[in-house]
Amino acid sequence: MLVTNRFVVDVDVADEFTERAHAALTALAARPGYLRGQLVRALDDPAHWCLVTEWESVGAYRRALGGFEVKVSAVPLLAQSLDEPSAYEALATAAPGGAVAITASDRAAGPYR
Repeated sequence: MLVTNRFVVDVDVADEFTERAHAALTALAARPGYLRGQLVRALDDPAHWCLVTEWESVGAYRRALGGFEVKVSAVPLLAQSLDEPSAYEALATAAPGGAVAITASDRAAGPYR
C-alpha cells in the first residue's frame, strides 16, 4: 500500500517543514508494517513536496497512525497535507525489464465496506 501526502510549502518556511517531515518519517519508519518512505520535492516548483510511504497493508498503516510518537510527530504534519485521497493500493507492478504483474484489489465489492 502506498501513501502520498502532498504539501504546498512557502519557501521561507521550507527549513522548518523539512525538519518536521524528517521527524514524521522517523516516527512512521519505526512502526510495524512500514516498508519504506521518502520526502520528495517537485523539480519544477520547489514549493510542492510529497511524503511518500509504503506499507505492508492498509491495516498496518492505520495501526501506525495510532502510535504515540506518530501522533506527536507525524499526524500534525499529515493534517496539513492537501485534502485529497492519499492511500493507494498497488494493482500492477513491474520490475526493470520485467513483465507486468497484476494484483487483485483488496477493496470490498459492495458500497458499504
